[in-house]
Amino acid sequence: MVPPGPLDCDGADDLAALAELDETRLLQSLSGRFLQQRVYTYIGDILIAMNPFQSLPLYEKPISEKYQNHNKGTLPPHIFAIADRAYQAMLGRLATGPQNQCIVISGESGAGKTESAKLLLQHIMHLCKGNSQLEQQILQVNPLLEAFGNAQTVMNDNSSRFGKYIQLRFQRNTVRGAKLSEYLLEKSRVVQQDAGERNFHIFYYMLAGLTEKEKEMYGLLDPTQYRYISGWFREEDMAESWKRKYWEVCNALDMVGFQEQEQVDMQAILAGVLSLGNVTFQSQENNGAVRVSEASRGWLKASAGQFGVQEEELLKCLISTVSVTRGEQIQRLHTQQQAEDARDSIAKVAYGRVFGWIVRKINELLAENVDPEVELGEIGILDIFGFENFVVNRFEQLCINLANEQLQHFFNYHIFQLEQAAYQEEGLPWEAIIFNNNKPILDLFLAKPLGLLSLLDEQSSFPQATDKTFVDKLNSTFKGNSHFQSRRGCVLEFSIIHYAGTVQYASSGFLEKNRDTLPANIRGLFINSVTPLLSVLFTATVSRTGTLMPHVKAKVLPGTDDNFNSTRKQSVGAQFRHSLSVLMERMYSANPYFVRCIKPNSQKDPGIVDSQVMLQQLRYNGLLETIQIRRNGFSWRPSFEEFAERYRILLIKPDTPLTRESCLEILQNTELKGWKCGKSRLFFKYWHKELLAKSMERLEKAAIIIQKIYKGFCFRKSYQELVAELRAREQQLQEEAERERNRLLELEPRAQRIVASPVPVPRRRRPQPLPRLQCVADSLSQPPVPRPRSKLSESTPFDNFLRSRPCPVLRTEGQRTEEEEMRKIKRGATLRWFRETQARKIMQNDGAFPGWLHGMISRREAENLLMDKPLGCFLVRISQSRPGYTLSYRGESRCRHYMIEMQPNSRYVILGEDRAHTSLTELVHHHQTVGIQPFMEMLTAPCEQKGDGDVEYEELKFPTLAPCPAEGEKKPQEEQAGLNGPPVVSHSPHAGAAAVLKHTRFRIPKKFQEQQPSPGEEGAEQSQEGVELSPGEVGVARRAIPRLYPSIRLAMWEIQQFSSHPSNGSYAELQLKPQH
Repeated sequence: MVPPGPLDCDGADDLAALAELDETRLLQSLSGRFLQQRVYTYIGDILIAMNPFQSLPLYEKPISEKYQNHNKGTLPPHIFAIADRAYQAMLGRLATGPQNQCIVISGESGAGKTESAKLLLQHIMHLCKGNSQLEQQILQVNPLLEAFGNAQTVMNDNSSRFGKYIQLRFQRNTVRGAKLSEYLLEKSRVVQQDAGERNFHIFYYMLAGLTEKEKEMYGLLDPTQYRYISGWFREEDMAESWKRKYWEVCNALDMVGFQEQEQVDMQAILAGVLSLGNVTFQSQENNGAVRVSEASRGWLKASAGQFGVQEEELLKCLISTVSVTRGEQIQRLHTQQQAEDARDSIAKVAYGRVFGWIVRKINELLAENVDPEVELGEIGILDIFGFENFVVNRFEQLCINLANEQLQHFFNYHIFQLEQAAYQEEGLPWEAIIFNNNKPILDLFLAKPLGLLSLLDEQSSFPQATDKTFVDKLNSTFKGNSHFQSRRGCVLEFSIIHYAGTVQYASSGFLEKNRDTLPANIRGLFINSVTPLLSVLFTATVSRTGTLMPHVKAKVLPGTDDNFNSTRKQSVGAQFRHSLSVLMERMYSANPYFVRCIKPNSQKDPGIVDSQVMLQQLRYNGLLETIQIRRNGFSWRPSFEEFAERYRILLIKPDTPLTRESCLEILQNTELKGWKCGKSRLFFKYWHKELLAKSMERLEKAAIIIQKIYKGFCFRKSYQELVAELRAREQQLQEEAERERNRLLELEPRAQRIVASPVPVPRRRRPQPLPRLQCVADSLSQPPVPRPRSKLSESTPFDNFLRSRPCPVLRTEGQRTEEEEMRKIKRGATLRWFRETQARKIMQNDGAFPGWLHGMISRREAENLLMDKPLGCFLVRISQSRPGYTLSYRGESRCRHYMIEMQPNSRYVILGEDRAHTSLTELVHHHQTVGIQPFMEMLTAPCEQKGDGDVEYEELKFPTLAPCPAEGEKKPQEEQAGLNGPPVVSHSPHAGAAAVLKHTRFRIPKKFQEQQPSPGEEGAEQSQEGVELSPGEVGVARRAIPRLYPSIRLAMWEIQQFSSHPSNGSYAELQLKPQH
């Protein structure tokens, strides 16, 4: 590789390689590349990514394979290249040793940051592909968080309304876990959206994806009736897309590991939030108090049922506040505005707690399971909300833009400040580059005690303070500050000159949002909810950074006082400041990679470039200055000790000292050009890392060849010694046999002279086999030949044997006995697991197992069964070494074996697949229409089990489930116990035989027949008495439902009755009344 030279401006993959570049040529270069669908461009080691607003053929598997341990100059710029370099640097394969990495994605809202983060995550998981389901679980986190944390805004159809930082933990080159941190969810969007905007995606997905029976279960009616989603369901063309997205979210929840009851409780809470939004209030003329309007009585009942609380207690929290003074409870009635604020506060906090719980649950399920003393590598990916400047900018936009100011400062620090300070310290000649330093803007926000956030907290602590007093305080404090502008004639507005432009903020609601108050006693009410999830959400505490923390605490009485809303509680601004501080600390401790996302136009149209929009982004991102410092500067600056420690192997001599002279000697051998030597460190261009890594790679390949030849010599010598020893033993045995034969020949004449009485001739015996030692000696006259495997066998990335180490060739008798014992133990444990947890789930309606289930047979036996079967034939067998199954498939010329894992939440997943299934039967049916990854092979005909009378299967019997006796026969005590517990098993006399399932039939007790609906059709009528159900139907039919389901149904009936009454009008008409 050579240093990049000057290229044509329109075709330059690396803008830092251009000899001359001004603002106009930079704009022309990026615009020309964009119109050619070349959306990625380098500035040294920084990637510029332009949002194409369309799908491009740039992310398929063949392209992903190319960007795997690649050389930067050989392939065009790509987001996969950044992922690959970060992964290789984390493993220590580039110029530096193993080091934690972070990838910072920044840009305006709508510039493509979320999609870039998904592509980075996808490629890193491809690079570290292992033999576990963890990679697929990590990939499912993104669609799950997008549904709950993203929404449509005027600038972006899929705008992140929160920030996230994903930390991927690696042991060597395999991912072992992941941790997610979330920042500042925009909870106010739950109760209010501006024109042209929507609520969070999950509400629309639920209402479009749930079946009519499920909507009845959760208490959901016509989507157009809900005030919190702004009637967006009038767009029919989106309903089908939302329905698909809902099933993707459900699959993501299953894949990550959420339990079914948790999912039901979560959706019941979301339904409660929607119902609560339809509760309206009316003032009472006699005492000024408020009451719930007649039109929304049913909605209050529905919300209480969905939350799992008493309707009267929820009403009390909405229309009044109860405080305790000197042991006496004092009730203060709310005004209509206060009641509506209380309603919206409950909705916001409930949704925020659900989102926080999802993040915490993901962290628990994806946590690394390794020894704490093991050091793990880490790659962090930051996907945070982009800079925003709307027509009306509120408290959320202020926090979002503060986060972007912090990221811009982080970029400036690494690209400009740190580098230029190193040149001055080391005495290198350098002409300083002037850049837009935004440190004064950060001081305006974060300084203590006179920063904007500190003043906001101060005003929030005063009960009598208002938004006007807050703005007055800002005007007096920042008078004369060049980055702050007061608005004359607008008492509730102020402007801040950000690095990306001037933004005008409307201060209305700043204090209330910063306080984030919750109606008194609502926490105690929700802690005592019969919905377990809601109780957990409000029992948990909130950390300094706003993270939901588990906390075990006894239930409290609704009337007792708590400190949940006391002045000691952290404000939203303080939590956000702490979380940003923790985030910056993590990022400063890692080696950063930067992805700068650019939006080509504001209309989200593909193939169109708006020069003014692009030029504004190029200016405030400082891309011209970045190109200048990357072209003339030295981005890699290792110390003498670090460089010599890493590259002294290039000298190929021992005991190289870690000195300046050694470094210069190493560099003379590599013939690098363009580097500089300072007082204590070396200075390299960004492409020098690639050249040094290539030199190291050549040495590593040479070392591998040397190791291969040396190990071959050692093993060949050991093998020859073993053969010589066995041949010597064989010769010794032959000599002993010859001596014995000679001795017998000498005794034969003497025996003939002895006269003896006749003896009957004995019966001729069968020839006995030779002694074992003699057999071994004969067989070792030639090198041993391994037993050939079946021609139908092929390894896949999901085979069992890839996880295990090869067995030694020679084993002692004790080792063989121990291995046999371990196999028996594993086999017994797997059989117990199947009988106790699986048998009833897999049985069909007629009480028999499916024909494709072949019990516990070996891999070779499965291959023999499929040998003469047509293409696509398959069978499922119980694993012999682990609780799980293996799907054996007849391919074109061989068999493939896919591991089926059962997750802790009782979902079945083929290892490497991205879909979870509720049952083994559903998994088989699904892959009869959808191919199995990665070969995309579809199942066709099952390999049916042979009948019980077949001779081959008589030897394969295994303990089967005892069938029910015919009517009129007396049931043994063991079989009666088996109907309500695990299936009863009668043990086979053939110890150690392989397992084959016999077809059996079960009769279900009447109490199950009366209670359970049919599993094949949701919400069907209860089964009639006397109908036989398989045990699998009983397990599937018992689905989780909301705890207060009868109360929810009653509330829905009341709402429908009220809406159908002619004098009341429809509820949609009532919603046209203005809400405060």
